[in-house]
Amino acid sequence: MIDTMEAMPGVGLAAPQIGVALRLAVVDASDTRGQAIRMANPHVLHASVQPRSHEEASPNLPGVSAVIERPGAVTVTYLDEHGAEVEKDFVGLWATSVQHQIDHLDGRMYFDRLGKVKRDMLLRRAKKAARAD
Repeated sequence: MIDTMEAMPGVGLAAPQIGVALRLAVVDASDTRGQAIRMANPHVLHASVQPRSHEEASPNLPGVSAVIERPGAVTVTYLDEHGAEVEKDFVGLWATSVQHQIDHLDGRMYFDRLGKVKRDMLLRRAKKAARAD
C-alpha cells in the first residue's frame, strides 16, 4: 500500500481505494516522506474543537477537489504493523489525512462532508472531467 500511495499524489491511502475490503490505511504527511504510519482498524478517540480547513482530493475522483473543514488535531487508536495497539495524536496535515482515510474505511468520501449544492457541483465537475479524458 505504501508503494501505491507513493506512486499517486497524496499523503494517504485506504485499502478500499485499491479494492481491498480491509480496515487498513497508510499515511505519510511528512515533508521528506519515508515516515509512513501503517494503521489497522483506526478509530478517532478524541478530536479538537479547533477546526482546520484543507483542500482535499482523492484518486478515486480525479480532477476535482474541495476545501473541507475537519478537527485540526485528533487522537487515534489503531493496530500497528506488529499488531500492537497504539494511541497517537495527530495534528495539521497528519490529522486531516488520518481522518480522510478513516472516512474511506467507513465508506465515506471527502465530498460527503460538503453541503448538497457544493457536493452536486463537485460531482458534476468530476463527471465532466472524466468525459474529457
